[in-house]
Amino acid sequence: MASRSSTGSPRPRPRRAAGSVAALALASSLLAACGGDGGKPELVWYINPDSGGQAAIAKDCSTDEYTITTQVLPQDAGQQRIQLARRLAAKDPSIDLMSIDPPFTAEFADAGFLAEVPQDAKAKLEEQGTFKGAMDAATWKDKLVVFPFWSNTQVLWYRKSFVDKAGIDMSQPVTWDQIIDAADENDAKIGVQANKYEGYVVWINALVEGAGGHILEDAGEGVDAKITLGDEAGQDAAAIIEKLATSEAAPADLSVSNEGTAGSTFGSDQGSFLVNWTYIWHNYDDTAPDVAKDIGYARYPQTVEGEESRPPYGGIGIGVSEFSDEKDLALEAAQCLVSPESQGVNAEITGNMPASTKGYEYPKLEDQYPADLLELFQASVDAAAPRTVTPYWSDVSGAIQNIWHPPRAVDKDTPERSTVFIEDVLKGGDLL
Repeated sequence: MASRSSTGSPRPRPRRAAGSVAALALASSLLAACGGDGGKPELVWYINPDSGGQAAIAKDCSTDEYTITTQVLPQDAGQQRIQLARRLAAKDPSIDLMSIDPPFTAEFADAGFLAEVPQDAKAKLEEQGTFKGAMDAATWKDKLVVFPFWSNTQVLWYRKSFVDKAGIDMSQPVTWDQIIDAADENDAKIGVQANKYEGYVVWINALVEGAGGHILEDAGEGVDAKITLGDEAGQDAAAIIEKLATSEAAPADLSVSNEGTAGSTFGSDQGSFLVNWTYIWHNYDDTAPDVAKDIGYARYPQTVEGEESRPPYGGIGIGVSEFSDEKDLALEAAQCLVSPESQGVNAEITGNMPASTKGYEYPKLEDQYPADLLELFQASVDAAAPRTVTPYWSDVSGAIQNIWHPPRAVDKDTPERSTVFIEDVLKGGDLL
């Protein structure tokens, strides 16, 4: 797609520090709350762009007591964050509900923008089998602060005709080294996300986690968190990016590639492998049916041979504004919006998979996806590695992008250089 959030939300088709956020208020004016006429309350839900799933369940979850309406945020995840942060910092009461990208959950919660999820609602989420990764991404300082709505993950998509030609057994786990070598030796290209944006950091994080490491540790320490990107796992991640970027398997547009351009590479005559989100299964149904019939799928590639991969985690959580004039009603409405039925309807329409096992039981999903692919999605979410939950993620991510981009410039020194730069940015010694 042309532009996409780090959640993996597809374009419409038939997803900083607390002090920095507060500072945004200085550049914003307090927007007047929507005036009521004494009639039925209107709950306004700010949603990320999709193909109609959120609007459909907003209608379904409206009641005699309140109506839920939607307002669409910008396509770009960073712009979504900025728009919401400015208004929340100004305590704008006209935002009742909001779809939040996981990297920004801790930031908003730490700034006091989000109402805590009630215990009875948390119990319902657990009863419907909400994935651990989704609950972890929705938690800050041991409090559940958003309602997990959908949980996206990446798998390794492949062209069956290519793997037959290359002689690769896809029934067994494969490594990044293996697929890069196969594509390099057979005049093929691999689709990844490596533009200077959040999607590139998603890839880097998955590589680091797959090697047994983390970008940072002790996130609760704030600016004093331990940056561990320069450790051995970071070196392993850099080696893979360097290998792909300097090989014949790298597409010409690697340094500006996103989910959409990577999908185009995969659908071309040189398509071989692609790491991308769940919507890919139906991405070519109308535009390239021959490609659609040629798609296979497997677990995300291993960073280190023999070590289980840690696929990327994306998704959306629904937050309730602490400043909403109808906070209690919004908390009630959010429970309907994330019910298994609602998650299933949204998945059916958008291709963004449920955040719970009960959501996967929605009958129409079985008609849209092979059973083993639905199982792979769930296993991948269970094994996924969310980006570190920290209110400083925007600074961390921006610092990584500055040092690790373009991919062709990545080498053995990149992890350590980025470690130093992240520390300097967090402690005010350098600017993004």
